Amino acid sequence: MSPASPRAVAESAPPPATRTFPRVGVRATRKATFIAFLAWLFAVYDYILFGTLLPEMSDHFGWSDTRASFISTLISVGTAVVALGVGPVVDRIGRRRGMILTVSGTALASAATAVTPGAGYLVGVRSLGGLGLSEQAVNATYLNEIYAVTEDEKIKKRRGLVYSLVQGGWPLGVLLAAAFVAVFLPIVGWRGCFLIAVFPALVIALARRGLKESPQFELELKLRELRKRGRADEARELARSYGVAEEESAPLAAIFRGPALRNTLVLGFAWIVNWFGIQVFSVLGTTVLTEGKDVSFTGSLVMLIVINAVGYLGYVFHGWVGDRFGRRNVVGVGWILSGLFFALTLTVANGTFLVVALYSLGMFFLVGPYAALLFYMGECYDTRCRATGTAFLNALSQPGAIVAGLIVTALLAADVSWNGAALLVGAVGTFLSGFVMFAARPVETLDD
Repeated sequence: MSPASPRAVAESAPPPATRTFPRVGVRATRKATFIAFLAWLFAVYDYILFGTLLPEMSDHFGWSDTRASFISTLISVGTAVVALGVGPVVDRIGRRRGMILTVSGTALASAATAVTPGAGYLVGVRSLGGLGLSEQAVNATYLNEIYAVTEDEKIKKRRGLVYSLVQGGWPLGVLLAAAFVAVFLPIVGWRGCFLIAVFPALVIALARRGLKESPQFELELKLRELRKRGRADEARELARSYGVAEEESAPLAAIFRGPALRNTLVLGFAWIVNWFGIQVFSVLGTTVLTEGKDVSFTGSLVMLIVINAVGYLGYVFHGWVGDRFGRRNVVGVGWILSGLFFALTLTVANGTFLVVALYSLGMFFLVGPYAALLFYMGECYDTRCRATGTAFLNALSQPGAIVAGLIVTALLAADVSWNGAALLVGAVGTFLSGFVMFAARPVETLDD
């Protein structure tokens, strides 16, 4: 790890550097930031579109609520398998190629879903959504490294806030999905809504071909090449000149060693538990509102537009506050508040205004902390395993979705209402995940 990169407080100091990484220009930094935002926006659009359209697809195929929930759970299993493989691949092929891979996967998943003939095929093609879901982990890895060596001092000093604007593609993607469904569903049907997502993703994949690889990963490639040629001493000396602790351990093994181990375990568990809330209130938001609060499908789409607009403000807020009070603390407090607001939504809220107000506050504190969390995750690992660490934690969202789906399916099968299932799984899971975060190790950011 270089002095230009964040590191854990307890990590041993790297060797003193005699060289510095090449700087990334202002224009290149802002271009990378904007493209990362668009890629995540449309990855989320595809990912959320399935949950948004699940009631319509269930009607089309004649699925019961229990069967639809079970299919959603199987898709989460496939998504987890795909997402778990992304990190090691990106640490092998590079950040730029990895970002092209993930956004191309989004386009493929959307196109394949548009022609699905039934449940079995759907589970297979929606599993490709694991590539799109990994977009945020690859973005966090790349931008973490770019912001560490950028010439743009405004971004460098407010990297958490700026990254929150990128990560805010989640609520905007949910908003976009709800808006597109409201407008285009009556015109092109649910298949057409998926097809629309293909074209912007392809454009973004082509745009990413013009991005530069991060200087940190370019050094990693040089070190690998030297070791491959049997020049291990030269590789060690080159790493030392940049202040990098040169090690040959596999990236997956590295995230379970030394100071990285604690945060891998704690953050992994936090992701799993918090995704109970994401799965219930974000992915299956239309179902919660239609089945749990007796809102019409059209009305649920309008509500989700408002709710996720507020959710975007949550990203900006938590990114800004995380720069000042510590990302770990901000995430923990936010999730605790979110669980409380969702519990109030499901238990005491009556009428459109109160449902929207409390649901919006719940979403503000549920998704907003991810702006701080994703950047914090990048700070927990060094260059050789940063993509693996962030992608591994990101992929653990899917075990959370699987467990949440199984519990919800079992509760529905036992004649528990959607309202009760959402309370027991989503609200309680979100609340508990906030307390888990406080067991993570704080990190410090080293100024260049």
